[in-house]
Amino acid sequence: MDRYFDATQISLAGRTFAQAEMMAGQYFRLSPAEWKGHRYDVKTLAFLEKHEVREGAFAHLCRYQYRKERKEGEGGFQFYRICLQDNRILDAVERAHSFIRLAPLLLYIAAHELVHVVRFEQGEGNFDAPEDKKSSEEQTVHRITRNLLKPLTDPDLNLVLDCFSNRYQIGDLMQ
Repeated sequence: MDRYFDATQISLAGRTFAQAEMMAGQYFRLSPAEWKGHRYDVKTLAFLEKHEVREGAFAHLCRYQYRKERKEGEGGFQFYRICLQDNRILDAVERAHSFIRLAPLLLYIAAHELVHVVRFEQGEGNFDAPEDKKSSEEQTVHRITRNLLKPLTDPDLNLVLDCFSNRYQIGDLMQ
């Protein structure tokens, strides 16, 4: 049986993504205009398509490409969807018996996925990398995420960084 975020948890997810976007923007030195070029949206489990639901990850990234025919040639854009797996996230918090709190876990997940978006958009990472290269990308993104979040002196976030560093797959990549 799937478990879904309630209204309070969805609101918390929205706030943590806003905070993570601000921190990622500072880390990567992105202006607000540059952020607008990095198109993404966030969906929770209740709003995901079947192919966006994944076992074994707290979130994963899908890339969508839209093409539009124009008189001058072809136009279009791509965007990323961050697919939160509510049931996996809630289960991890529940199993941790108040050791891991939802807000810092969501902040880590948000920052991690936004680092992927920025790296792919800037050509620093390859969304279409072969499986053997994806592990290396995850390690790089994890390191950057830790550095991005390091200025926060939050013991609950430090627990998340320690507990979920290598045991859980924070993000999957999917096209």
